[in-house]
Amino acid sequence: MYIICNGLVVTEDTILEGYAVVVKDDVITTIIAESEVNQYPEATCIDANGGYITPGFIDIHSDYIESIVSPRPTSMMDVHTSLREAEKILIGNGITTMFHSLSFYREDVFTHKPMRYPENVQKLVDAIHKTHHNPHLIRHRLHARFEIDNLLEIDQLKQNIKDGKIHLLSFMDHTPGQGQYRNIEMYRDTLRGYRDVSNEELDHIISERQEATVMTVEHMKEVAEFAIQQGIAVASHDDDNEQKIMVVKEFGTTISEFPITLEVAKKAKEEGLLTIVGAPNVMLGGSHSGNLSASEAIEQKYADILCSDYYPSALLHAVLLCMKHMDRI
Repeated sequence: MYIICNGLVVTEDTILEGYAVVVKDDVITTIIAESEVNQYPEATCIDANGGYITPGFIDIHSDYIESIVSPRPTSMMDVHTSLREAEKILIGNGITTMFHSLSFYREDVFTHKPMRYPENVQKLVDAIHKTHHNPHLIRHRLHARFEIDNLLEIDQLKQNIKDGKIHLLSFMDHTPGQGQYRNIEMYRDTLRGYRDVSNEELDHIISERQEATVMTVEHMKEVAEFAIQQGIAVASHDDDNEQKIMVVKEFGTTISEFPITLEVAKKAKEEGLLTIVGAPNVMLGGSHSGNLSASEAIEQKYADILCSDYYPSALLHAVLLCMKHMDRI
């Protein structure tokens, strides 16, 4: 048994000063007033030195693991070693459950990291599944981010769902001209940031992406219903208009990831969807894609969930920035 005292205890709806957290057999049993600590003479006291005593973060959207597995465009590290290395960093940032957001692309036009090849994605899916059967520093979960033009991998996706290897499913559409890249020039600039491409090559890539065959709404609905039957939550991604909110809601979607505008985030909330915004967006003072400001969505109460997206340390920093903005610290 141990007691964490002399800190600010963060609960679901408030921050308690002058209280302590009692832990027995690795389980938080109660929160007590610090004046009651002497009632537990058998407990070891841990001095928080005025810091925050918080629950562990559950991060439901982060592709950070991809940069650990593929630290260079031509390298692919052992997936089990990568998970071990990643969890040391994640636990240091207060993340105790990570939904690794793996991208299931037909073709990734932005990078050529081997981690995004289907066979390597499956290696990591299997490795994450194996972590459930032996001790690890954190809980590893899998968030399947499925690009809707990846028609050849649908059967494999459903098999992974059936096998209990997926814990959250989202449908992504990175077609230029809509969603995250509704601004074509932003798409061009982003692609140039990853690759040395000419204007002619960019025109070809954009045209090819816009003409690609994608899943129909009926097909997405069928896959979503299959996931829901297995107890898996389904999310939409980069919702850019109110009509899309209504469409995805029809097939059981309960989460709107990164709505593009404040109006869309508001509509998602009105329709009962949980909305996700990115912590790096808060730290940067706005979206790197020129879309919704996470801080504004939080301030307007249109955001429910904060995720690290791609930068684990952003979670805690973003929370503190928001609190500072609201004069809480």
